[in-house]
Amino acid sequence: MKKRTLGRSNLEVSAIGLGCMELSYGYGPATETQEAVRLIRAAVERGVTLFDTAEAYGPYLNEELLGDALAPYRDQVVIATKFGFKQGDARQGTDSRPERIREVADASLQRLKTDHIDLLYQHRVDPDVPIEEVAGTVGDLIREGKVRHFGLSEAGAQTIRRAHGVQPVTALQSEYSLWWREPEEEVMPVLEELGIGFVLFSPLGRGFLTGKIDENTPFDSADFRNLLPRFSSESRQANQELVDLLGRIAAAKSMTSAQIALAWLLAQKPWIVPIPGTTKLPHLEENLASADVELTPDDLNEIEEALARTEVHGARYPEHLQRMIGR
Repeated sequence: MKKRTLGRSNLEVSAIGLGCMELSYGYGPATETQEAVRLIRAAVERGVTLFDTAEAYGPYLNEELLGDALAPYRDQVVIATKFGFKQGDARQGTDSRPERIREVADASLQRLKTDHIDLLYQHRVDPDVPIEEVAGTVGDLIREGKVRHFGLSEAGAQTIRRAHGVQPVTALQSEYSLWWREPEEEVMPVLEELGIGFVLFSPLGRGFLTGKIDENTPFDSADFRNLLPRFSSESRQANQELVDLLGRIAAAKSMTSAQIALAWLLAQKPWIVPIPGTTKLPHLEENLASADVELTPDDLNEIEEALARTEVHGARYPEHLQRMIGR
């Protein structure tokens, strides 16, 4: 597996990481524990070094899973986790008070069975706590040896600048993909200027860009995508044009749509690291193979020109969730 360095930090990770949320939370019933452990360990054996979790995934279950699965490999991997919600429950709203950050960090260390967190993100910006206090608290945890690197998730450009002025930000984690390119407008130029890495969740459009979901695909009642306007039956039908386009490009190169979508992201900047999630070994192997896909300038121009003619339908989040982003 090829490696990448997150911005100007010294944190080197696999070019593609593993987002672990859906093993425990968000997309229907949790994966059986031993099956999930096998998948995580299979990722390690195939060269993945970046594993992403959060106290909110479960809550708590996902961190416990990673703690068990990665214990034999702890010195070989980078574990990223997150704080920022009341009682670890996103439905209860944000909570990034300094005392809460410390409480979460200590609890996460226990669940992850480790003496340090490699990368600790604020899960969402808290409007009631100045970002300078958040950055300062994580900076203290870094000096105490409990945390190695500070990250932000879904933060806006000005928040990133303010935080970075107090404690250098190693990585921003946000959604970015062929059907969500808003970060290109303001956020990515700031990341490049400040030397901050970009870790991408949902790089395959929550599965839609794989071509395996259409307007008739049913979702489990507990699947988070039921809440997203972009995943309404009407939006999926309207967005099929983008999936078909990706499929044609992939077929011409004897690749899958997922591999083209991930290779396109990797080609955008050398400090970008996608963390697609999956519960199945064949999909994991398919995703990891994209790190070896080299898209030519002509390939990238073809994709860019086709995207310019394609309109994406449906809001990314419902309004109450959208308000939590880009502050």
